[in-house]
Amino acid sequence: MALDLEDQEQLDEFKVWWDKNGRLTISLILLVIVAYASWQGYQYFQHKKAVEASDIYQSLMQLDTAEVDLIKPEAAKLMDNYSGTPYAGRAAVLLAKSNFAASDIESAKSQLEWAITNAQESSVQAIASLQLATLLLDEKDYAGAEKVLSANVDPGYVGLKDNLQGDIYMAQGKVAEAKQAYESALANLDVEGRLHLFAKQKLDSLGS
Repeated sequence: MALDLEDQEQLDEFKVWWDKNGRLTISLILLVIVAYASWQGYQYFQHKKAVEASDIYQSLMQLDTAEVDLIKPEAAKLMDNYSGTPYAGRAAVLLAKSNFAASDIESAKSQLEWAITNAQESSVQAIASLQLATLLLDEKDYAGAEKVLSANVDPGYVGLKDNLQGDIYMAQGKVAEAKQAYESALANLDVEGRLHLFAKQKLDSLGS
């Protein structure tokens, strides 16, 4: 059936528009398709990496802490090749624990520093900070320990941070500051937990 005059005019207008914009339109459509395909590919790649990292971490968790020679290469694999996953930070903390058990304190500190900087989970960063500050306290590096603790800490670990800060003050003979830190720790620790009891005992030992 022949087109009526109005339809013919619309068709002619479309042809004119297409002659001017058709190539750009096709390019934009192709760009959207490529971007979508790239995004889907990225999502698949990220999921694949996460699954691989999970498998490595699960095998790592089966090892005994004393097996540092077995833990080290697997943890390094996660830290080097899967740093964008949560498992890398966890592996760094686990390796630090293994190094500490093997009396390799410098390596333990190095792994904890890596976790503080690179871990994807704030809770893992907090754990690494507390452990590193404890090692520095043992070495009487009070300034270093306080610097580590001065960084923002996951809200769930504020009580532990304050408790450790109190220990650092006590080691330096700063009684008033220690009291304040322990009081803050008590306000943030679980009242039913052992750490709350220990913090209260330390505070009570300092007197009124």
